[in-house]
Order: sequence, then C-alpha cells, then structure tokens
Amino acid sequence: MTLHFNCSSQDQGKQEKKLDRQPYAAGRFYSQNPEELRADLQQLFQQAIPKKNDHVVAIISPHAGYVFSGEVAASAYNQIDNTKKYDNIFMLASSHVKYFNGASVYYKGDYITPLGAVKVNTGLAKKLVDENNIFTFDAEAHQYEHSLEVQLPFLQYIMKTDFTIIPIVLGSQSPKVCEEIASILKPYLNENNLFVISSDFSHFPDYEDATAVDLATANAILTNSPEQLIKTLKRNTDKNIPNLATSMCGWTSGLTLLYMTEKNPDVKISAIQYKNSGDASFGDKSRVVGYYALSFWLGNENKQDDSNFSLTENDKKELLEIARKTVDSYVRDQKMPDIDPAGFSESLLLHCGAFVTLHKDGKLRGCIGRFKVEEPLYRIVQQMAISSSTQDSRFKPVTPDELDDIEVEVSVLSPMRKINSIDEIILGKHGIYIKTEWASGTFLPQVASETGWSKEEFLGYCARDKAGIGWDGWKDAEVYIFEALVFSETDIK
Repeated sequence: MTLHFNCSSQDQGKQEKKLDRQPYAAGRFYSQNPEELRADLQQLFQQAIPKKNDHVVAIISPHAGYVFSGEVAASAYNQIDNTKKYDNIFMLASSHVKYFNGASVYYKGDYITPLGAVKVNTGLAKKLVDENNIFTFDAEAHQYEHSLEVQLPFLQYIMKTDFTIIPIVLGSQSPKVCEEIASILKPYLNENNLFVISSDFSHFPDYEDATAVDLATANAILTNSPEQLIKTLKRNTDKNIPNLATSMCGWTSGLTLLYMTEKNPDVKISAIQYKNSGDASFGDKSRVVGYYALSFWLGNENKQDDSNFSLTENDKKELLEIARKTVDSYVRDQKMPDIDPAGFSESLLLHCGAFVTLHKDGKLRGCIGRFKVEEPLYRIVQQMAISSSTQDSRFKPVTPDELDDIEVEVSVLSPMRKINSIDEIILGKHGIYIKTEWASGTFLPQVASETGWSKEEFLGYCARDKAGIGWDGWKDAEVYIFEALVFSETDIK
C-alpha cells in the first residue's frame, strides 16, 4: 500500500504537500465496491435500533467486519442528529498495530474511503499537535489502523450535511495519558461537536462468558466513572476467563471520554444495543468478540419525566444490602466496601438523589441525604449510609455494639419541582425543600405520615427546625416538592 500525495500548491516552498490517508480496511472489513457498500449500509441501518435520545454528544461504536458488528454500529450512528452541522466530529481509536506515547492526530490530508474523501479539519488538527506535546503526527499510526477507518462509511451514509473530522489514534496504555488527552479535548465536548469512540468489547471467550463480561464493562461505563471502568477491566482479567484476551480493545479511547464526562451532571449515558460475533449467521459461539452501541447525551435533570421511574423488588434489595454492608463495614473498620456494579439494573446506575435513614428501637438514629448528584444511585446510597451513621450532627456516631439493633431505610428521590402554592403539596406523597439565599431545610414525605402533622405544621417545623428561618419563614422562601420511593429492611426480606 502506498500513501497518495497531492501537491496542494505550486509554491512548494510555502505549502506542505497533501498526504491523504488511503483506505486499508476496504475489501477486508467492508466492501471496497461503492455500490455494494451503500447497499450493505442501507440494510444495516434498516435493521438497527432507532434513535432514543436527543442532544447526543458522543457514541461508542464497534469496528469489526460489517457482517459481524455492522448492525450494532448502525444502531450507534442512528443516535446522532444526522441533519446537524457539527463543527467537528472527533474520532478516537486505540491503536491495534503500533504502541507509542500519547496520540497521533492526522492533519496532513483527508481520509479516503470507497465512498469518497472524508474531509479532515487540518487547521484544528495541526493546532492540537502544535500546542500539545501529548499529540504528534505519525502517519504509520493511521496507515494500517482499521478501527478509525471502518467508522467513516457510516458517517458518509447517514449524514445529511457536510462534516469534518479530527482523526486521533491513541498509542498509549496509560490512564494518566488518557486523562491528559481528555483535559485538552474536554472544551470541545458540547452540542456543537460529536465524539465517536471506536471500540469492540470482549475478545475470544465463549458466548456466555462474553455476554457476562460485556455487560459488566458496559455497566461500568454507564456509571460515568473512569475509576469504575478501570476497576471493572481489572476484575474481568482477574477472573481468568478462558480465552479472554481483553474486555475492551479500545478501552483507552473509552476511558478518555469518561474523563471528559465524569463531572458533568448533565451527561446521561444509554446502552443502545448489544450483540457479539456469535449472533452472526455463521458466527462461532465458542470464540466470540463483543459489540456494544452506547450513546452519551445531554439532559437537564429538572426536565426529566420521572413519572415512570420505579425500582423493582430486586433493585430495592440491592440498595438495602449496599447500605447495610456499608454501615457495618464503616462503623467497625472505617472502610468503605468495594462494590461491583456488574449485573445492576439501569435504574441503579441513574443519577438520582437519595436519603439513608437509620432507626433504633423504632426511634430515629440518623438520616442524611443528597438531592443534586453527579454519581449513580448505588454510589449515593453507599455514601449516605456512611454519613447517616457517622456524620448526623444530631446524634453521636453509631457504635459497633448498636449494629444488630439498627434498621436501615432508603429513600430514592425524584427531581425537585418549585411550587407556587402550598395547595400543590400532598401530605404523605410529597417531601418539601425550603430554600432562601442563606438557608435551607428539608423533610422527606414520610415525616408527615409519621407525625400526623397538618400541612402548616409540616412547613412550619421544617422552616424553624431544619432551615432555621422561623416558623413562618417558609412564606418568604422558595418551596420545592419531590416524591420518594421509600423502603426498609422490614419491608424487603
């Protein structure tokens, strides 16, 4: 294979020669015939999962041969806004053929596929290289790397507007390097740009092992925690699953994305579709490769429709067990137990507020919670379990000899809604949050039921005893209501 040179100007002393990256994967991973390729893509998109969310800013898409992973890849690309004029589409792929420090950004020409040229924003790409030592231009890193190229025909087929790409191949296996790259790219993570992360999941275990491993890896990504992804990949390796070569071949690219999104509470993550090569008509179930389509999208928590939010009995049991184990471990040994979210339902990975309440002999022994969160529900419950048992200022910390007498209760909260009239409050259904510029206080919904207070007493006690603004202080404050799913160890056996 040779690289194609075009002279971009007759004045070669001033202009750099254009170096287009020619197709390598065509004829290997997908058809090199343009008509056949378009027909294949048409069929893949017809089979794919439709769009689930708006405001998608990133996708994770597989990069195997189209006969194996093409449908899942099409499901990933179905999530983007194909009529949007993106400033740039950042393509991140982890090198399969060459290992080097940092990442290579291709800026000396365009990417070519059988469907034509994909324009590279050479100005921005070169700027990234010139201004950051972590980035270089290494043509060899791109020349035989299939994982970035195989994404491009999907874009060429589905996009209804012109687009430019920033092709980046990561050569390092260091999380610190991923974090540094993320800090440089993070300013571009917004609705004006799209990030495409190219990665397959497990390599070469049997069908059942692949399904379990890939679910664990996907759940780690859904937590939006780089640390959790790293831990999960290590756990998968430590299980010594037969023939498992990797849980995620593009893990450095996925990790880089999580370093960009982890502290953004507006970022939501959805698992769109999963298959593995064993699902193909001629796939071998004894030795498979896994494929996941995931989307990262921006959603305002205050605009969520949580009317359909619910927890299964198993979800509630999981959360109570997390709270109980955490209280026991932290009170006895000051250690937070490690939790593996593999197998958790999507509900436990949502960003929801929660309270953990402790009772002893029927009396309150501690209660602390959090409304606005940037972490998944199961982690918030764990943190509030520690706070309620050791940091509630109304009580001394729980001691080890009390643990057998402690009952754990969990309240999972819906987003708050500001009200204009206290007539909107339904006692026993709604909790309240009273807020001024300098003070705030809250009561959970069950407080009204347990005390038998009237609506005015519910507000008055909260304003005086929780917010510290006097009995009638709520009248000059902002009042919010919320709902809670409340369950305890006596409810769930």
